[in-house]
Amino acid sequence: MPSTDEPAARLPDDVGLLTPVTAGAPVAVATGDAAVLAAMLQAEAALVRARADLGLAPGTAADAVTAAARELDVRTIAARAGSGGNPVLPLVADLTAAVAARDPDAAARVHEGATSQDILDTALMLVAAHALDLTLADLDRTAGALARLAAAHRDTVMAGRTLTQHAVPTTFGLKAAGWRSLVREAHRRLAATRAALPAQLGGAAGTLASFHAHAEAAGAAPDPGLGLRLTAAYARRTGLAEPVLPWHTLRTPVADLAGSLAFTAGALGKIATDVLGLSRTETGELTEADGGASSAMPHKSNPVRAVLIAATARQLPALAAVLFGSLMAEDERPAGAWHAEWQPLREALRLTGAAARHAAELTGTLCVHPHRMRENLARTGGLIGAERLAIALTPLIGRRAARSALSRAARRIAAEGCTLEEALRAELPAVELPDLHELTDPAGYLGAAQALTDRALGERP
Repeated sequence: MPSTDEPAARLPDDVGLLTPVTAGAPVAVATGDAAVLAAMLQAEAALVRARADLGLAPGTAADAVTAAARELDVRTIAARAGSGGNPVLPLVADLTAAVAARDPDAAARVHEGATSQDILDTALMLVAAHALDLTLADLDRTAGALARLAAAHRDTVMAGRTLTQHAVPTTFGLKAAGWRSLVREAHRRLAATRAALPAQLGGAAGTLASFHAHAEAAGAAPDPGLGLRLTAAYARRTGLAEPVLPWHTLRTPVADLAGSLAFTAGALGKIATDVLGLSRTETGELTEADGGASSAMPHKSNPVRAVLIAATARQLPALAAVLFGSLMAEDERPAGAWHAEWQPLREALRLTGAAARHAAELTGTLCVHPHRMRENLARTGGLIGAERLAIALTPLIGRRAARSALSRAARRIAAEGCTLEEALRAELPAVELPDLHELTDPAGYLGAAQALTDRALGERP
């Protein structure tokens, strides 16, 4: 155990001690420092290859950059990033030196014409693409599990709850179908965002002037379309979308990511919130198949996956707020707005991806307890059917009187422990009551619940 005054440089790396949501998740690796460094190197190599595609650099230069990239160390680059405000500056220095050791002529092609933001923005879009691919796959798994739950429990009656109280009956199938609709919408939004992730190339102030200047210095004739063709070639080499404009201070791609990730986390958070409520000891309608243990209470099986998903959903709005705030990026290159994005963006990708993985595991193994749902429906002695009763009594005594009588009956049941029939007869001694057994049967008051579930499951995946 290191002492508290041991230098920070000697302490171990961040391994997720306080981030159980993401610890061990594939998306954590996909968004880690090594992955970001690899993406920056991919962006640098893609730029040289794009220039080679247009005859502006020898193909051997791209090979030299790719080979030299394997020699760089993320720790030394990170340690020197502060002096220039971003990690691209030490990256370029180390990459240039490594390329020069292999091919001195190729070293001049490293980062030629680019600005730091071109490389880091492109790298973060590459990281986002990988993270979203993982997330989308887990959302697919979650939607499939929820479809199976909704179909299996199409007719499983449970209490619908509003403002924490029993309201009217519903079905667990309809609830699961609703969860699935949110997951599918999250998938749609993330997939659209993923397809639109763009490369970044603009040079110092978004005009691509440096690329024109380098070409002309090498003997090429002036060519107004060169920058556009280079941008297209660069996008192809990275596998990202071709941007219409350099987006150094036009942060639509980051804002779109923020919105899609926050929506996804919130959609998964809705599932988690419902699971947490329905798995309370006194409710017991759902349990996680592999709940977590307590350090002090051996009888507990905590809904840990739902807890971790809910923790993610609470963090994403704040992260998204930072990213949306960076839309107010001044001039042609911003001071601080761009820099503020990096960590929140990575954390949003990481948390949402890990939450999607937990959701796939949660929904795929969720234990549903219909007997507890039936028991809970009976807890109010038939008052779950109060709305239906009010409608049935209205022709007999009027709407206002019916509602008032049922309210008084509910208070009497709570105070005296009597049955609904006894309470209503006490409140309405002169009224011939309808068949209360039929009117308070929860299965007889489901409206279109099954039809809605069928319609939701019948939609195209």
